[in-house]
Amino acid sequence: MNDREYDELADATLLAVEEAVEQLEVDLDYESMGGKLDITFADGSKIIINKQPPLHQLWIATKFNGHHCEWQQGQWIDNRTGLEFWALINDAASKQAGVAIQLEPIA
Repeated sequence: MNDREYDELADATLLAVEEAVEQLEVDLDYESMGGKLDITFADGSKIIINKQPPLHQLWIATKFNGHHCEWQQGQWIDNRTGLEFWALINDAASKQAGVAIQLEPIA
């Protein structure tokens, strides 16, 4: 993957997360700026997703852990746990919100 392809994939993923958060009935706030997306929960905790261009990765910081996702076979995969990006985000968001959260890209 070249830098341009990485930027397009990473930017599209961040935008998809923003759009998915907007569709939720759970009250979450988000702020996006310069390749970084902060999702803030009612208790003040955050999930932070940011681009890491030199590594062609997306990094995710949650209340519980940090994750580094790499593009593999058409999806972002956490290189430590093997979890797919959306499964990882949903698990972390559900734990932090205290209710089940199902984020998914809008078709």
